[in-house]
Amino acid sequence: MMGTANVSSPEDFVLLGFSARPSLEPVLFLVVSGFYVVSVLGNGAIILVSCVDVHLHTPMYFFLANLSFLDISFTTSIVPQLLVNLWGPQKTISYGGCVVQFYISHWLGATECVLLAVMAYDRYAAICRPLRYTAIMHPELCLGLAVTAWLGGLTTSMVGSTLTMLLPLCGNNSIDHFFCEMPLIMQLACVDTSLNEVEMYLASFIFVVLPLGLILASYGHIAQAVLKIRSAEGRRKAFNTCSSHVAVVSLFYGSIMFMYLQPAKSNSHEQGKFIALFYTVVSPMLNPLIYTLRNKDVGNALRHVVLQNFCGFTSKRGQT
Repeated sequence: MMGTANVSSPEDFVLLGFSARPSLEPVLFLVVSGFYVVSVLGNGAIILVSCVDVHLHTPMYFFLANLSFLDISFTTSIVPQLLVNLWGPQKTISYGGCVVQFYISHWLGATECVLLAVMAYDRYAAICRPLRYTAIMHPELCLGLAVTAWLGGLTTSMVGSTLTMLLPLCGNNSIDHFFCEMPLIMQLACVDTSLNEVEMYLASFIFVVLPLGLILASYGHIAQAVLKIRSAEGRRKAFNTCSSHVAVVSLFYGSIMFMYLQPAKSNSHEQGKFIALFYTVVSPMLNPLIYTLRNKDVGNALRHVVLQNFCGFTSKRGQT
């Protein structure tokens, strides 16, 4: 019995990552470290100003703060272990650490899909129903939509990840990636995984395809509404209210589609690692930069908070 348990559940996994290119690992360590620090600071700043500045106590920035918290959590679940593996020859992750990693990454990935759809609906209400926007996007609905996104992602993660964790791995413990991803764990199983694949495809349809459809439908209505605006200034303002979200959606879904729709070539898996590196490290770093650079409200609020704290610090030093 003990031998069977050990075969089914290895003590650790080997994350091969970028070990095929050892000369690249030190460079990746420095780049990923820098991106991770910028990502945490940038998303943390978005959360801070969204909470502190009363002018940003709106549905749009409430959802943006949720997205920023999600990005920090997602990168933190993956990057520290990646940095450990890039730094030295040890490429292992404990069985428990691997399980936690694919539970969390699955949860947060599904949550982000739903949250981006919710943010698109918010922009639809703001542009297509401006007179009723406050009544439509009332605080109770915003909280309910955010909770639905988080709980929906958690539910699909609990189901899919648990089914994956129950698969017997029969001694296979090498994962050709830099983090524990559910489809890669399924490939290590030595039994039929048809049920797991059906669940994964169903979850992908509900949490990836449907939200994307809602996003496209929302922006289809937004485009029609913007084209009806007569003044160029009015069209510009309407475009600016949703351009940041469009950029974030394009980065997120663009990287996913590029990774999963590429042809099955011998080097496609290696390319997939770099694309995965983009949406796990680079994209969460770019999100706060996109909203800060393209949104004057966030930039002004951030400057106000920094100047207020700096002036308060200097005045205290002057008093002492």
